[in-house]
Amino acid sequence: MTGLISKKISSLKGTAKVPGDKSISHRSLMFGALAEGITHVSGLLEGEDVLCTAAALTAMGAHIETPAATGVWRIHGLGARPLTSPRAMVYLGNSGTSARLLMGLAGGYPLQATFTGDDSLSKRPMARVIKPLTQMGVGFETAPGDRLPLKIIGAEKLSPIDYTLPVASAQVKSAILLAGLHAKGKTIVTEPSPTRDHTERMLRFLGADIISARGPNGSKIITLTGFPTLKARDFTVPSDPSSAAFLTVAALITKDSDILIPNVSINPLRAGLCDTLKEMGGDITFENMREASGEPVADIRARSSALKGVTVPPERVPSMIDEFPVLSVAASFATGDTHMSDLSELRVKESDRLSAIAKGLAQAGVKADMGDDTLTVHGLGGAPDGGCKVMANLDHRIAMSFLVMGLAAKNPIAIDDAETIGTSFPGFADLMNSLGAEIGAN
Repeated sequence: MTGLISKKISSLKGTAKVPGDKSISHRSLMFGALAEGITHVSGLLEGEDVLCTAAALTAMGAHIETPAATGVWRIHGLGARPLTSPRAMVYLGNSGTSARLLMGLAGGYPLQATFTGDDSLSKRPMARVIKPLTQMGVGFETAPGDRLPLKIIGAEKLSPIDYTLPVASAQVKSAILLAGLHAKGKTIVTEPSPTRDHTERMLRFLGADIISARGPNGSKIITLTGFPTLKARDFTVPSDPSSAAFLTVAALITKDSDILIPNVSINPLRAGLCDTLKEMGGDITFENMREASGEPVADIRARSSALKGVTVPPERVPSMIDEFPVLSVAASFATGDTHMSDLSELRVKESDRLSAIAKGLAQAGVKADMGDDTLTVHGLGGAPDGGCKVMANLDHRIAMSFLVMGLAAKNPIAIDDAETIGTSFPGFADLMNSLGAEIGAN
């Protein structure tokens, strides 16, 4: 394991482009593989998670050309041709997105494939994906507890379902919709509250008949007509708002800071963190707002700010589910308490993130009260003590969040293992250091 340590700095200044959006990168490879024609993808996140998706699709018969000097990926779509059974087990590393979405995608073809992953992914539950896909006609053989290794037994034609998600989850929703591409009729998914809608936007962009409508009590109903003809179109992947979150919070909590993060996705269903930070008093502005490949994008400017505690509305949680670790860091510096609820999803991420956040905060000298799905951070109105070593638990977002805290804490903060940062943010430490951070080997 390779650790990192971050030290207190005077300021962050400059412009820094963060890697491409992870969610859109996964989907651009998948949809490019399904479409008729050739898809060019620029700005793809070349992190380990996305590379696992590319390798899995290749193992199942897709033709994906990695970029040369241009940095543009080229995907030869299968069109009406099927994906096929891979010759060996498909390794998906740490990527829950790869596992869950590919379960839906592969399930619509007459193939058999076994997915496996690292220790973290092998502990993550797959039952909530297995349940609806089984109703559609996909077969599964799993390790105890519906975990990986997991064998998919696909079918050429699936049955459409009308399914209400028990818990809002973009991954489960997307898995059902990907399977629904090979179900005759209309596949309907109702989510209790809206989650990131990249799957719907990108399918619509490629010509699928997919409709989203408001349901009762804030729910959202998505209807997909099966067996669409997807026509290849080029994708420009915007920068990842979840990665931009680390730079944004770092600028807010570090004195005399002013940074610009260009070309970031500001999809309304991904912008919950910025909304929350603005309510906390964060000086954040969106500049040069525009649209790229069906997604709204902007340049994000963040400056040093005096933050105050807030209560995060429960309905906002799905739009910022990956950002709660770094929000908790911001809340540590705020004046007053920050209350967060409906956080059960954090228990089944790359780690039990809720517990990892609470433990890391305590190590850094920040008081926090944790419930089954709640967290209240008692802000210090200033810098935490730091001077600790936080266990990342094979979780990239825990690792990066506490490195950000170390930039403004009274004493350095170390993490035990930085290896998984590469799953979503390759070059994180170097990019932060280019702005004035001091993050180095420990």
